[in-house]
Amino acid sequence: MRTLIHRLGMIILAFSVSSYALPGSGPSQSQVLVLLPKIDAWGQSEEAQRFYPENLFEYINGAAEIYLSYNFHELLVAQYQNQSSPASVSVEIYDMGSPVNSFGIYSAERYPENNFIPLGVQGYLEEGALNFLVGRYYVKLLCFDCAEASGDTLKTFAQGILDQVEDKGGFPDLLNAFPHRGRIANSEKYILNNVMGYAFLHDGFMVNYQVQDLSFDCFVIVGKDAADAEAMLKSYLDAKESSSFQTKLNAYLIQDKYYHNVYFAQVDRYLCGVMKIKPGFEKLGEEYLAELTDNLTQQRP
Repeated sequence: MRTLIHRLGMIILAFSVSSYALPGSGPSQSQVLVLLPKIDAWGQSEEAQRFYPENLFEYINGAAEIYLSYNFHELLVAQYQNQSSPASVSVEIYDMGSPVNSFGIYSAERYPENNFIPLGVQGYLEEGALNFLVGRYYVKLLCFDCAEASGDTLKTFAQGILDQVEDKGGFPDLLNAFPHRGRIANSEKYILNNVMGYAFLHDGFMVNYQVQDLSFDCFVIVGKDAADAEAMLKSYLDAKESSSFQTKLNAYLIQDKYYHNVYFAQVDRYLCGVMKIKPGFEKLGEEYLAELTDNLTQQRP
């Protein structure tokens, strides 16, 4: 099984970030301290550390870039020691500023094959580690020298944090617009910047699919309004050779050497599409695009 460190390394390679906003931060603005759990027979072994956009690299160095790309606000790190054994627990609480950004970084680090558990919005447990999503927070717990009690200990700490979070949130509503047939569970992702590697594409949701012998992706990119979505679409089409084809809505077919056939359409402030459709599966691509546009038409505000 791949280690968490290896997975993080792969994520960093997959998501290159050229720029990011640095939100205002500072000790007086922290809302994270109140989330630290109080667990019987456990106490903090040292004063909790706090990190902000300007110094996050001091704690996670090369991995800081992807967190900053999701408008990271603050990280609180606390170390706990059991009073009657060598067991210790490390607590990391990332305040990402909004539920969609916390889902973004969480979705970037999870894998569909993780051991998921019903905790907060969602969590997964493996190799003495428990990561979970709740509201605007992404929480990572590590247990050392906990032996067979590792899982139960981590769940106890997780629940102690959850009890302090008022707005526990949920998965982004927009994920409901994606077709269900062939959808790979827990493959949903949110990418704030540089969607598909383009600086002009932002706020993108991506879901992986497997139908017959074809692996492909559906996506929805959210503009600030219809004009913003139209401008993003124009920039994309200007960068690609494309041809239009007729559906219920005007749509575009783009030939891409990396993503094969890419189907693109606009529904008000949403751009949506299907990519990685190999030759011979064009009808399938059109079917998924039609379903996606229909769902967005019904769901749009």
